[in-house]
Amino acid sequence: MSIFSDKEKSNTVVDFFSEVKCIVGSFFSSRECNYNTDGYEGEGAEDGKSQDGSETLPYIDESPTMSPQLCVAQGPDGEVISPTPPEGLHEGDLEKGLEMKKLVLSGFLTSEEIYINQLEALQLPLRPLKATATTSQPVLTMQQIDTIFYKIQDILEIHKEFFDALLPSIQQWDEKVTVGHLFKKLASQLGVYKAFVDNYKIALETAEKCSQANMQFQKISENLKVKGPKDSKDCTTVSMEALLYKPIDRVTRSTLVLHDLLKHTPKDHPDFPLLQDALRISQNFLSSINEEIDPRRTAVTTPKGEARQLVKDGFLVEVSESSRKLRHVFLFTDLLLCAKMKKTSVGRHQQYECKWYIPLADLTFQTPDDSDPCPSIQVLPEHEIEEMKMKISVLKNDIQKEKKAPKGQNRAERLRKKMNEQESWLLLHSPTIPFRVHNKHGKSFLFLLSSDYERSEWRESIQKLQKKDLQVCILTTYELQVLTNSCVKLRTVHNIPVTGNKDDEESSGLYGFLHVIVHSAKGFKESANLYCTLEVDSFGYFVSKAKTRVFRDTTEPLWNEEFEIELEGSQYLRILCYEKCYDKSMLNKDDNEIVDKIMGKGQVQLDPQTVQSKNWQVDVIEMNGIKVEFSMKFTSRDLSLKRTPSKKQSGVFGVKINVVTKRERSKVPYIVRQCIEEVEKRGIDEVGIYRISGVATDIQALKSAFDTNTKDILVMLSDMDINAIAGTLKLYFRELPEPLLTDRLYPAFMEGIALSDPAAKENCMMHLLRTLPDPNIMTFLTLLEHLKRVAEKEPVNKMSLHNLATVFGPTLLRPSESESVKGQHITSASDIWSHDVMAQVQVLLYYLQHPPISFAELKRNTLYFSTDV
Repeated sequence: MSIFSDKEKSNTVVDFFSEVKCIVGSFFSSRECNYNTDGYEGEGAEDGKSQDGSETLPYIDESPTMSPQLCVAQGPDGEVISPTPPEGLHEGDLEKGLEMKKLVLSGFLTSEEIYINQLEALQLPLRPLKATATTSQPVLTMQQIDTIFYKIQDILEIHKEFFDALLPSIQQWDEKVTVGHLFKKLASQLGVYKAFVDNYKIALETAEKCSQANMQFQKISENLKVKGPKDSKDCTTVSMEALLYKPIDRVTRSTLVLHDLLKHTPKDHPDFPLLQDALRISQNFLSSINEEIDPRRTAVTTPKGEARQLVKDGFLVEVSESSRKLRHVFLFTDLLLCAKMKKTSVGRHQQYECKWYIPLADLTFQTPDDSDPCPSIQVLPEHEIEEMKMKISVLKNDIQKEKKAPKGQNRAERLRKKMNEQESWLLLHSPTIPFRVHNKHGKSFLFLLSSDYERSEWRESIQKLQKKDLQVCILTTYELQVLTNSCVKLRTVHNIPVTGNKDDEESSGLYGFLHVIVHSAKGFKESANLYCTLEVDSFGYFVSKAKTRVFRDTTEPLWNEEFEIELEGSQYLRILCYEKCYDKSMLNKDDNEIVDKIMGKGQVQLDPQTVQSKNWQVDVIEMNGIKVEFSMKFTSRDLSLKRTPSKKQSGVFGVKINVVTKRERSKVPYIVRQCIEEVEKRGIDEVGIYRISGVATDIQALKSAFDTNTKDILVMLSDMDINAIAGTLKLYFRELPEPLLTDRLYPAFMEGIALSDPAAKENCMMHLLRTLPDPNIMTFLTLLEHLKRVAEKEPVNKMSLHNLATVFGPTLLRPSESESVKGQHITSASDIWSHDVMAQVQVLLYYLQHPPISFAELKRNTLYFSTDV
């Protein structure tokens, strides 16, 4: 398959090189022709010479190049535009242009020969995979082979046919030769690449699984031999993963070459319209497939010729000099690079500044010695985080109002800017989970993440790359600058996840309550102590919301635990499966917590159309060979505002509080007194008491026991998980037919808490409290004193007065359905909730921060203030 004899090669390269040197110089630097592996423009290939001074043939490439995303032209604002076909040559440049056209085709045909050899290398292992010399049993099943090597044979045949047709045209070159019809035929056959790309991810996953399960396949896949050109006896060893990427890379090559061929073809040449048609077909195909090709496989080549690909990137919070800094972290195939975005003037392109990098060969996750001081982690009180969330919710509501108001766009834009600042503050200060990377030849660096899922993803991605034979890479200042500059093009995460960076049409997520039942898990190879946690996203980051009990010494845990999770603009549910660790030597020095082993993890999108059903939706998440079965259903905010009275007045749930106290002949319902007593007896030191969800099935069992007045209720309480008891108390208040602070007084409470004068607020809030029915006052004061005692243990249980007010405020004080309907002409129910909830929390917080309030004193004092605020 050699293209030229040695003499022809010499003539082709040497004779024309001096004549077209000036064209080649500009040709290499033009955007359209930049399909080498540099990943940056005009660097490392100046004057057609490599770093060591040797001449380099254009377009000969043996490593992955840029992905299609980088090959499509961009407008001044960064949006993708369809490149227009370049103008043809003028008559004066005819001779030089046709010689340049031949040189372009020569280089392309050389790279086509290399590509065909790479595809043939993928075909070679098929025979030993189907059956070995020592056994008739195949290494892989036919289904696995078909999946991994899907469409490779078809692609190989297409390019062989193209090569065989193009070769004579170049060998018998003259000014009348046309090749456009060959490129047009090749472009019309690109559909086979669509099928390959659709299957690409599955092919890689299948190859990875087979490699882990079969040592023979792993050995074969890591040592595939690619032969050189026909005149060369050299062979190179390449991994199967790298070769499977070649078609993804190649699908863009013909489009780029067509641009350059048109550049050097006269408009009146018969080849010009054929090349234009081929370019149009290729561009249409490329635009249809562009989004489906993983941009993280984009390659960058250093001046030394080392190919590296971007595997993962994202925004992380780094603890630097005892303060939090937002960084953009890039994981390449051989190093981890931490950068910050430079401040640029309006209209200038974004740029990164490298803060540090660690070669993956030197990177460890081991906790450094005690001699290496750990930076102190500043953790803000949770109430400050919650207050900021409330402010953001109110701003979102105000922005929606301004958008609908005449001439409100300018004010909406100012509010949006303010909201972006607050959301950025929240993203910076909310993460608390430590993730430390350590350079064994230098210092260590500490990141803070919001989710254990995220920490696991970064760790696994790095460890997977470290399994390969990595060389320690020490970058020169020039190489580091080139790599850092390329990050702007290569990044897959372009903006921090704040509302201002989303389109108005994007889903704002779900507001309400998600009910999840974690049923069981299968696929564990050994018995272990297993449990699951549930995470949902809100305000741009993920938060752990619930945790199952530990199922001990089993391979098939059966939890069947139900949880109620509050959603605040959530779009995803994550499930993580852990093995419980009791070994104190596994203590993480950054947060003094034992790190449990993650056995698997997965996530599902919360599709409003699917989730908002009255029926439970059963689903399965597959994670590392483990299958976790769960069910879920969703209740929206507007439905959760409704309080349905119980039809059975003999129970306590859904029954008016005065009916229950009259029947029991008590001042405070029995259920309230017993739950408070149990929490204070053995739950007051529990981390996250009242915030962490209890198991819904346990809560329902307690609800049934209180409703039927079961004799064994005290025994049940003493045996029940404390979070289930706390959840039962919250459920009782939520299911009251009327909130504890009553529908009638709700508007007055809202206006009273908004008063500025302290004396007026004191008079108003005390008078409103006195106006409540006696059973409501007594129950409220009992709960108030209990919550104060819980907050006294804040250093242990992490529950401040503000945290408790956030949990109970919207439960004790909610707008009636009629009030909700009045507000719905403004915005949706979720916006009404976000606007009111801050005030509801402030009302309860006011009473929690107030000196002790006595029922007798409250009734005895006469205040001259009406409920008409």
